[in-house]
Amino acid sequence: METTTSKGDLDPVDKGVRQFVDALNEGYAAYPDLDSLPIQRRREIAEEVRRAWREAGPIMHETRDFEVCGVRLRLHRPTANKGLPVLVYLHGGGWMFFSNDTHDRLMREYAAASGVAVIGVEYSLSPKAKFPTALNEIDTVIDWLLSYGGGLGLDPLSMAIGGDSAGANLALSTALIRRDEGKRLPDALVLNYGAFDPEHTDSYDLYGGPQFPLNGTEMDMFWANYVADPAQLSDPRVAPLRADLNDLPPVFLAIAECDILTDCNHAVAEKLVAAGVPVMARTYPGTTHSFLEAMSVAEPAQQAIAEQAAWIKEQLTDGTELDR
Repeated sequence: METTTSKGDLDPVDKGVRQFVDALNEGYAAYPDLDSLPIQRRREIAEEVRRAWREAGPIMHETRDFEVCGVRLRLHRPTANKGLPVLVYLHGGGWMFFSNDTHDRLMREYAAASGVAVIGVEYSLSPKAKFPTALNEIDTVIDWLLSYGGGLGLDPLSMAIGGDSAGANLALSTALIRRDEGKRLPDALVLNYGAFDPEHTDSYDLYGGPQFPLNGTEMDMFWANYVADPAQLSDPRVAPLRADLNDLPPVFLAIAECDILTDCNHAVAEKLVAAGVPVMARTYPGTTHSFLEAMSVAEPAQQAIAEQAAWIKEQLTDGTELDR
């Protein structure tokens, strides 16, 4: 959809998503020296700027924080039912920022709408933790859940892995690593506006301006801090668009129309289809990077979550009610 800005120009961004993006940009503008601050302070500011967007939302039957092999996890259980399927969710933030807290409402929305349990993984962040540290941690968590998830009242043999932005990158790369190592794959992948390749494309020029929440300079910084050596940027585990995408589980790919990463998401969708992977690729008009966090005010975010939740339920439960 198109709306009119205060300057009279046509704005391609949905009204609710625009409210969210403007609020974020105004929040960060209060810290003009943000880029020069220590990384821990920058993380604190990012958490504070996003605080209002993670509050309210569905109430869970149980929310529990715990650790597995030194990695902090958060379990959201929507019901008391035993043997719940599980969505393992990996937050975005350029491998450098955010946490289970920033994405808490999104995870609860998925749990409430799909009826499955959601586990958020607080993987180690760059620049201190370089590739492949986060991937190794996530893989360890998946192995642990497969062995011991039943003790949490979960059915780890019905598992999806999902994430947004850098988290979508990690979700897809985790599946690739497990495939290549002959490990059990997840039953489904939920990939939201992922960072799948560092190359700049036309969408960087279209949607990298100050009226959007992500620009090319920022994305380049994220990639540079994620790897120890620039040569690793061509590693298919870092840039999964460059990987062989055969023999992967079904994928739901949520693409933001007005995002510098739009082109690489379409490219991943096309490559998955060519590899014979079942793909549900949806482009949500008028949306920007991070739009799912705007679910309290933006209809496209609500629509995307509802569609993804129905798809997750279908993939993990054959669409049946979770009454075990």
